Amino acid sequence: MSQSLRDALTRLPKVELHVHLEGTMLSDTLLELAHKNGIAAPPQSYSYENLTGFLDVFWFVQSVLRTREDWAMLAYESVLQAASNGVVYNEVFFTPARHMRGGMALGDIVAGIDDGLSAGEHETGTTTRLIYDIDREFGPAAAVEQMEILLDLRCRNTQGVGRVIGIGMDSTERNVDPATFATAYAMASKAGLRRTAHQGEDSPAAAIRVALDVLGCERIDHGITILDDPVLTKSAVDRQIALTVCPSANVRINPDRCPALSEHPFPKMREAGLLATLNTDDPALTELSLGLEYTNVANAYGYEWKTMVQIASDGVTASWLDGDDKHRIHGLIDAADASINGALA
Repeated sequence: MSQSLRDALTRLPKVELHVHLEGTMLSDTLLELAHKNGIAAPPQSYSYENLTGFLDVFWFVQSVLRTREDWAMLAYESVLQAASNGVVYNEVFFTPARHMRGGMALGDIVAGIDDGLSAGEHETGTTTRLIYDIDREFGPAAAVEQMEILLDLRCRNTQGVGRVIGIGMDSTERNVDPATFATAYAMASKAGLRRTAHQGEDSPAAAIRVALDVLGCERIDHGITILDDPVLTKSAVDRQIALTVCPSANVRINPDRCPALSEHPFPKMREAGLLATLNTDDPALTELSLGLEYTNVANAYGYEWKTMVQIASDGVTASWLDGDDKHRIHGLIDAADASINGALA
C-alpha cells in the first residue's frame, strides 16, 4: 500500500466502538504514574501467549491509576491519540472494579475521566462517551453492587456520569456463564443504559447467543466465533447486531486462537453480511492505532479504498449515537471520501 493511501486511511473520519481506556496508556505515562505512585517497574515488553497473559499486563496498567488526576491524564491523552488517527467519536470502555475494591470511589474515577475527556474534546473536537465495563473476574454479585453504585450516581447526576451511556463485560471468558450476570444487565436495561459484552474472543458461539438472548445485548465485542453457528449468524445478520471486531489485537493478544491476520475471520464475517466494525481494543498495549489497523486490514485482505470507507460508515451505523449525530458523521465520511479519493486517483 502506498504511503499516500496509508495517510488517507488515517485521515478518514472514523468512530471507534471497542477501545479500553486503560489500554490507551502510553509507555511514558505508565512509567510516570508508576514512579509517582511508588509502584514496582512495569513489564519490559508487551508480548502475550494468550488472553490470560495479556490480562496480567492489563491489570498492572490499571494498578498505576490511583487518583482522580491519574484518570484525567489518561483520558486526556486518549483523546489526543484518537484524534490524530481520524477518530471523531469514541465509545470507550473503562473497568473500575479493582479500583473500587481498593477503596477508590466510582464518582472520583468518572469525574477524573470527565476532566481529561473535556480537556481533550476542547482541544481536538473529538467526542467520547463511556461504557462501564463489568470485570467478570469479580463475579455477578459484585456486578450488581457496581450497578447500584453507578445508578445512584446517575440519580444524583454527579460529574461525568452523563457520559456513561452503556455497560459491557470483559476479562476472562473461559468457564464463565454470561447468564449469571443477568441481574446486573437487567438493572442497566431498566435504567435506559445500552448493553454489550465481550464474547466470542475466547468463548464459543453459544456464549454469544446467551449474551444476546439472556443479557439483552445490542452489540457484541469481538464475536469472532459467531460463524461457528450458522443459525446465530443469520439471526445477527437479520437483526443487524453489530460486532466490534479487533483483528490485529486478536493476533497480538490471543495468538493461540488467531495466529495471523490472514487467518482472522473478519473478512468472512463481512462476507456473511454481519455488521462487523473495525477497532483497536488496547492500542498502546498492542503497538496499534486505528489508522494503522485500517491499513493492516486493507493490506491483509486486499480491500480497496471504497471498502474501507464502507467499514468506516458501518462503524457509525453500529454506534449508539442518535440519528442526527449519525447523519452528521456519515456526512463527514462522505465529504472525505470525495476529497481524498479524488486526490488518490
